[in-house]
Amino acid sequence: MRIFPFPLAALALVPAAPAQTAPSPQVQAVQPWWQAFNDPLLDAAEAQALAGNLSLEAAAARVEQARAMSRRAGAALLPSASLSAGAETDRQSLHSPIGAASQKIGLPRDYELYQAGVGAQWEIDLFGGLSAARRAAASGAMATLAEEQAARLAVTAQVADAYLHLRGLQQRLALAQDQAALRGSLAALVRQRADQGLASQFDANRAEAAHAAAQAALPPLRQAIAVDLDRLGVLIGDRAWPNRLRAPASLPLGFTPALDADPAALMRRRPDLVAAEARAAGAQARIGVAKAEYYPHLSLGALAGVVTVGGLSLASGDAVTASGGAALRWRLFDFGRIDAELAAARGARREALAQWREAALVAGAEVGDAIAALDEGAREEAALAQQVALLTRARDQARDAYTQGAVSLIDVLDADRNLLEASDRLTQSREALARSSVAAVRAMGGGFETGRKVMQDG
Repeated sequence: MRIFPFPLAALALVPAAPAQTAPSPQVQAVQPWWQAFNDPLLDAAEAQALAGNLSLEAAAARVEQARAMSRRAGAALLPSASLSAGAETDRQSLHSPIGAASQKIGLPRDYELYQAGVGAQWEIDLFGGLSAARRAAASGAMATLAEEQAARLAVTAQVADAYLHLRGLQQRLALAQDQAALRGSLAALVRQRADQGLASQFDANRAEAAHAAAQAALPPLRQAIAVDLDRLGVLIGDRAWPNRLRAPASLPLGFTPALDADPAALMRRRPDLVAAEARAAGAQARIGVAKAEYYPHLSLGALAGVVTVGGLSLASGDAVTASGGAALRWRLFDFGRIDAELAAARGARREALAQWREAALVAGAEVGDAIAALDEGAREEAALAQQVALLTRARDQARDAYTQGAVSLIDVLDADRNLLEASDRLTQSREALARSSVAAVRAMGGGFETGRKVMQDG
């Protein structure tokens, strides 16, 4: 397992550099992956989600907490100092032991006490427990930062997926509306022919029933569109913003991520794998924390200050007080509990390693699934496009033949139904292929330049 060295883990503690007006000439800026869809409304939705998504806000807060805990663990290796000062006025009761004794020996019942001082304490890291705790905290900060990046990738992928699904539904709705209009025209024509005695009432009723069936297919699509708009509102953090997406628009073309799927490169790029590795490194460091409890802990302390009673000057040399010493803490007769703590730390390490290996297996499977989906989806889209073109010609031929009395109405309705079903499958295939691009981005870890287009306008 590749364990993060401390300089790399410490990157989680460094604030982000301020944005520059232009990239350095030596560095080529990489555009956000969703811009490969060439859809300005999708770009706007992604920007809004990055600014307003509440899950990302919570993830950023967790990063701040982890960084603070890491700084705290690092500060434990350094001496600590404290400044104290106080002023006190007391009046002793004559019925109290101290007040009664003071009266008998002629001391005043009232006094004022002033004191100020500086104290310092330093625990010497003799056996590396504090250093191990700092490494564990730094690894935790790195893992939290990687998890925030994973959350950003997940949110942007969900926004793109919902947007593509919305556009696919809108295209399917437009197709269904066109089909309903065509069937309505056909039903009107057949009814007119039936009224003239050129067609049967049976054909007229069948045509009108087909028109009603086409109209019944519209409400479920409208409902699904409303669900997607609400989903985008939640992801973006603004329920009103998706209203600008209600107007139908074309479905963006999918693309193939131009990334190396080598396992080593994938492990460096996917934020969930980086987080899992950092968690494993932190679990390893916590074993060192547990082992250090077998040995003594040495602390050095010192105190210097001034104390005076009444109106005496604090600056007087007689008011100075000082002390210093060392303290030793050793859990000498608590080794059974330390053994249990060490066993628990080793168990946590085994758990973190298992989770890391599982995350790597899942990542490899997701990459393989994404590549297969893109490859097979492109083949399906090409075959369906050819089918739709052929069925369109067949439908037109059937309508011409029906007006000439060469075929029956059932042949025309069958041709319409077949074309509608194939066109709907083609739209769904193109939507699935575009969404497969998003799944591939997520599987690859995001953050790359894009490659060739895999879909063409049909």
